[in-house]
Amino acid sequence: MKKLLMPYHTETLKLKNHLVMAPMTRSRALGNVPNALIADYYKQRSGAGLIIAEGTATAPEALGYPRIPGIFSAEQIAGWKTVTEAVHANGTKIFLQLMHTGRIGHVDNLPTGVFLYGPSNITAAGQIFTDTAGLQNHSNPVALTTEQVENVIQEYVQAAKNAIEAGFDGVELHAANGYLIEQFLNPNVNNRTDIYGGNIENRSWFAIKIAEQVAEAIGKEKVGIRISPDSTLGDLQPYDAETVHETYIHLAKAFNRIGLVYVHISLNPQVTKETLSAIRTEFEGTLIHCNNFTTEKAEQELGNGDADLIAFGRLFLANPDLERRLDQGAVLNAPDFSTLFTPGAKGFTDYPGLS
Repeated sequence: MKKLLMPYHTETLKLKNHLVMAPMTRSRALGNVPNALIADYYKQRSGAGLIIAEGTATAPEALGYPRIPGIFSAEQIAGWKTVTEAVHANGTKIFLQLMHTGRIGHVDNLPTGVFLYGPSNITAAGQIFTDTAGLQNHSNPVALTTEQVENVIQEYVQAAKNAIEAGFDGVELHAANGYLIEQFLNPNVNNRTDIYGGNIENRSWFAIKIAEQVAEAIGKEKVGIRISPDSTLGDLQPYDAETVHETYIHLAKAFNRIGLVYVHISLNPQVTKETLSAIRTEFEGTLIHCNNFTTEKAEQELGNGDADLIAFGRLFLANPDLERRLDQGAVLNAPDFSTLFTPGAKGFTDYPGLS
């Protein structure tokens, strides 16, 4: 584990090692407010150089899943402060992933009177869990008007300001995994005829405007973004490979121009080496790769320069002391998939550490 455990220093990002804890929805925020259990969970895993905290709603209508945290109320800001203080005590940086689920959700997971919104009124196939009735079909989304899109952008800006107030070192814009920003990018979901729909430039405008305005509000050195080229999560239907490639080249150039601190790529089997290489070429900041990495594969990726940092999800989920285990060559715990999204400490903070 030569490189994973070595410090990573750039002009804008100084980390104690190359280990990143990936953002993972865990559904433990009762009432959508971070609590002491969540603070303990992140504190346990503060051996990482960088923690990217779980997807966190920018506004009430962004709460597509049950028991996910928000960052739009004073109570939520106060709850997150206990998390950032616990993590910073161990010399770890922590960013908050700002997430709007868009059409992926159900009204039963939203506050009373709040609607599910998307770039269009196209309902996502599949089902989503609700605490009220278990699995239910995704609710039909209301298409955002142009004015409402502008309001959503401002909600991202305010959420980013709230995150800094809560003590986070920065924010990650979630533009991956089939959620709202990626819904705007995908022409099979985005059938808009205004400035946010149509060609590549227009469909990318929502993501770029959010990045620009959040960077202006809190500082570009405090803003990263997560993308997932060619993703089919969230009922995203595949589209023309050349268009996908050009879309992400266009985005990489824009993120580089803005000066974002990092681009975090959620890898999938469909994404081509050509697209990844183009992003590496066009974006001069820190590049993070994630998804199904073994430690051996991570070392190889870092060694050949394809990525600057590697984010681990399942390994950090089940191994709160992952950096110690890697350093000592210890056996890794296996994750309990039955408790990924259940409330309570089981499968959350009760994974054993090394004695």
